[in-house]
Amino acid sequence: MFGAQARFEAGRVRTEGRSKEYVRISDEGEGRSFHFCPECGATVFYTLASQPDLVAVPLGAFADPGFPAPWVSVWESRRHPWVGLPAGVEHQ
Repeated sequence: MFGAQARFEAGRVRTEGRSKEYVRISDEGEGRSFHFCPECGATVFYTLASQPDLVAVPLGAFADPGFPAPWVSVWESRRHPWVGLPAGVEHQ
């Protein structure tokens, strides 16, 4: 799975409205709780069992063309070859 998201401290995030939850188990056996809009099916946010203090929001959920570029990249082996990353991004 490849995705781009922004991660926030859980205590600084407030969710509103309904969502449906789907728990997926990662390749490493970690639970990942995805919360979807029950009407359109879009992922609204997700959490990782290993990082319960963070909430991840897909970048596509932000309608802001000035949203900051990423500064860290992980799981690059799973990204499509046509996806580019900004110069200077940290590769983990």
